[in-house]
Amino acid sequence: MSKSQYIAALEIGSSKIVGAIAEKTNAGYVQINHLEVEKLINSVRHGCVQNVENTKGCINSIIRKLENRIDGTIDEVFVGFSGRSLHSEPTEVNHTLDATVPITDDVLDRIVSEAGRDPIKNYETIKVVPRTYYVDKNETKSPSGQFGSNINIKLNLIVAKPNLKLNLDRVMSGSTRVREYLVTPLVVADEILEPSEKSLGCMLVDLGAETTTVSIYKDGSLVYLITLPLGGRNITRDITMGLNVLEDTAERVKKNISNPLDKNVDHISIEGVNSTDAANYITARTGEIIANIKQQISYAGVKIVDLHNIVLIGGGAQLQGIARRIEDEIKLKVRMGSYPKNLNILDHNINRAEYVQLFSLLSNAAQKLPYNQSCVRLNTYGGGDEDFVAPDYGNRGTDDGVDSGYGRFREEPDRPTPSRNEPSELRPEPRRQRKVSWLEKARKKMENLIKEPEEDDEE
Repeated sequence: MSKSQYIAALEIGSSKIVGAIAEKTNAGYVQINHLEVEKLINSVRHGCVQNVENTKGCINSIIRKLENRIDGTIDEVFVGFSGRSLHSEPTEVNHTLDATVPITDDVLDRIVSEAGRDPIKNYETIKVVPRTYYVDKNETKSPSGQFGSNINIKLNLIVAKPNLKLNLDRVMSGSTRVREYLVTPLVVADEILEPSEKSLGCMLVDLGAETTTVSIYKDGSLVYLITLPLGGRNITRDITMGLNVLEDTAERVKKNISNPLDKNVDHISIEGVNSTDAANYITARTGEIIANIKQQISYAGVKIVDLHNIVLIGGGAQLQGIARRIEDEIKLKVRMGSYPKNLNILDHNINRAEYVQLFSLLSNAAQKLPYNQSCVRLNTYGGGDEDFVAPDYGNRGTDDGVDSGYGRFREEPDRPTPSRNEPSELRPEPRRQRKVSWLEKARKKMENLIKEPEEDDEE
């Protein structure tokens, strides 16, 4: 088996599923080697899996294509977790301590873990994110190593409807094991936001196909997270219904209008659609999305003056002029988010802004994966002590009749003859030779003479 460390990750969106394999180098860089995309049609709505079997089929197709490209097997995969119901719920815990014993990371982890067990009606806690610690009412960011008789922790519970994770589990049931679910907006924030932005105050806006996720940070910690059921596809559907065209046509029109949010948009015809008419729908829906983004600032309990900037990512963020329109409406500077700095994307064709979520998952997973562990098992061919794993070009179905794309078959090679000087399970310990009498020798010689004609006949 290869000693290289490989990471596999999947990001399941409303319009497509993206999967990739990366290799972690000795220098600490993460090289993106292979990426595959499968488009979805009404199988995932607002980031929530609706049709389990169709979604599973797309994931199996991605896994199979990636396995064929690397000539190996993906045993484990990191999966991004996001969707419409995902949001934060503020809470706090108080805990009495032994003032003679220093506070340790284990103690803090236990308290935080206990906070996540308190049920929230109709929601499941996915992750607990500490925000601020108070040791004997003194605020601190690093309580480990301090002494005190009481600790108060303000936290954010990241919660979602139980069905969101349940259907993900159903989709991922198969030969490839989920190594870990990574909360996508938290991972993206950790990977692409600058520490200074989190400290000064910033808003991370992920504008996707059917959802817009807003995360607000202040003083280095997460303040607020919400997933809005609005995205770029709402704009496309407005054009589809308003101008009576197919959705694919509306999507191309939306992408090919120069500055559709500009009042002086060019008057041209794109696939029979008047650009001015389409721009009116684009402007109206974009204004609604931006208004909802802005409203989250007050819902988070902060003010615009408390924030330094906005970081914009996602496929919907590629709409021409939207960054400038957000700046004008919210009165905050906007920068486009880019992929993590430790990534090395080998294929320039996949170096696209719409994959920043998946790139962030790969970067984060590379840090979590222990040394000498790998999500991928490469096939080996040859003699020696290595197993021979033949590539599977036939049916790779599962027991439930769904093509999993994970199956492999293994053939045992002929074992090599052990050396005379090496012990082996094929070479038993020599027994002490007993003396053979002259009478036994004569009997065996006679038996061999009798058997020789039979062996000649068979040949």
